Amino acid sequence: MFDVKATNGDTFLGGDDFDNRLINFFADEFKKESGIDLLEDKMALQRLKEAAEKAKHELSSSSETDVNLPFITADASGPKHFNIKITRAKFESLVDDLVKRCVEPCRKALKDAGCTSKDINEVILVGGMTRMPKVQETVKGFFRKGAPQRCEP
Repeated sequence: MFDVKATNGDTFLGGDDFDNRLINFFADEFKKESGIDLLEDKMALQRLKEAAEKAKHELSSSSETDVNLPFITADASGPKHFNIKITRAKFESLVDDLVKRCVEPCRKALKDAGCTSKDINEVILVGGMTRMPKVQETVKGFFRKGAPQRCEP
């Protein structure tokens, strides 16, 4: 049996925010390499979105992943391809401020419940981004407890 004293979360923070960091990183890297801004190409942008979401999922269970988008766009010289290896560490650096935003809702929930982290027996994380090891580590560090449990609604 659970005795829920309080819940909290950042309703303006979600997987799309993390995806967008990867999309912008990929677009910036491609622009440095080719001079072409993929953010201005709707079809290329859609492919970047799909690749970012896939990379995000893969980086939750792997330390690195390859993003390979052949024929992402073309210019006068012909077709262009995008290929990049991204590590979990790089992804975490891109989203560090987003991960840190997970802490304030935890503080608010404790305050609302009139508790301290010592009073908490178990932390349950809900949502897709809770698969990300850095999110789990951050919450674990805040509560000073074992690994938080995940729940799929």
